[in-house]
Amino acid sequence: MTVTLVLTTDLEAQIAAAAREPLETAGVLLANLVVAPNGDLRLLGHKVAWVQDGAYLTRERHQLLIASEGYVPALGEAEAAGLLPIWLHTHPGEDGVPLPSRYDHTVDRQLADLFRLRSGAPFYGALIASPRGRHFAFSGSLHPDDGPVLPIERLWQVGEDWRLSRSVDAAGPEIPSLFDRSVRAFGAAIQGALGDLRVGVVGAGGTGSAVSEQLVRLGVRHLTLIDVDTLSETNVTRVYGSTPADVGRPKVEVLRDHLHRIAPDLTCDVMASMVTLEATARQLAACDVVFGCTDDNAGRLVLSRVATYLLTPVIDIGVLLSSDAAGLLASIDGRITTLTPGAACLVCRDRIDLARAAQELRTPDECKRLEEEGYAPSLGGGEPAVVAFTTSVAAAGVAELLERLIGYGPKPRPTEVLLRWHEREISTNTSAPRAGHYCDPASGKWGQGGASPFLGQVWPQA
Repeated sequence: MTVTLVLTTDLEAQIAAAAREPLETAGVLLANLVVAPNGDLRLLGHKVAWVQDGAYLTRERHQLLIASEGYVPALGEAEAAGLLPIWLHTHPGEDGVPLPSRYDHTVDRQLADLFRLRSGAPFYGALIASPRGRHFAFSGSLHPDDGPVLPIERLWQVGEDWRLSRSVDAAGPEIPSLFDRSVRAFGAAIQGALGDLRVGVVGAGGTGSAVSEQLVRLGVRHLTLIDVDTLSETNVTRVYGSTPADVGRPKVEVLRDHLHRIAPDLTCDVMASMVTLEATARQLAACDVVFGCTDDNAGRLVLSRVATYLLTPVIDIGVLLSSDAAGLLASIDGRITTLTPGAACLVCRDRIDLARAAQELRTPDECKRLEEEGYAPSLGGGEPAVVAFTTSVAAAGVAELLERLIGYGPKPRPTEVLLRWHEREISTNTSAPRAGHYCDPASGKWGQGGASPFLGQVWPQA
């Protein structure tokens, strides 16, 4: 079981600023608790209720004493909103060590029962932060009423920048020598982050297989692959790792076996299922970032919500080849849309055909009946696809992940890249959420992934 704390850039900056204060600072970090199907826990940061000046009885560089009114109101807020309260305090100084002292352990024992009782949460959480440049180093733990204490091992910061760090008392992944060239390009810290990332890929076809292979060759070692389809004869021309002998096998199994040949140490979970089913979509709760490589609108509706409700960035990828009346190739378009807190979702960008999405969510019998009655458009056959272009747009999507981690491009970053191969042109754009839509910060939906219904939507029955 791995525990990950997920913070937006703004919330991470608040805690980093508090850590830079010369005196110890405290507050209650309120977070949504999400339990992934594999047992991993994710704490989706909501806000910090900082202790007000008048509640500090003692506030020094290495000591705090706080009246109960400094934190009890936050416990009531946690109970009302179904949030988990985490006792947060700082150990100041760039040389500060964010590990609990004997006094901190005593405070944890004193607060644990009160926090759980007043909030109704299953855990008491504790977090210590010390400044490290613009960011902070940390250690943390979750204390159940009964059972072992769980360390908060990972911190995943999302927003315009993405940053993965580990607790000061948690060992990071080792970096094999085979990544020497990559380390020379972007440093050991980024290479370590790639090895620690949990990445989901929805769609294991021409685009998804290219994305997955590039990720593994970059050093990603934790993948979740989702695709309901089996490999067809026409898929072999562009699905990486496939051969004619694989026709009829589930695409996710073909791809998993191929990736294991590249990286035997890869952890690769596969689901031959549709992401439009709740049990399948829940697998994404364990991921830090998701690549959308599906060509259906209904699947994109789900992924669009993942970015908001789970605070999990989604890089949605599409490619479209169009022909003229004579059947000649007229346009080749690619799109890489990055969904992250603060950016417009795919619905707000009009990148989803809602009528077709509704059609795709119906059962085959329902689709046939409605088409015969003239109430629903036929979904038609497969679109043209060519390996050169599916690979190219996949590479651009993976490059977007690297840029968000490394920061080699200009800021502010665009949230969409458009490729027009037929015009040899690349353009970018940024789009804000529509007022009141779920991706709008004012909607209050950010990080509500632990609430019911999952992702705030009604799910079809399998």
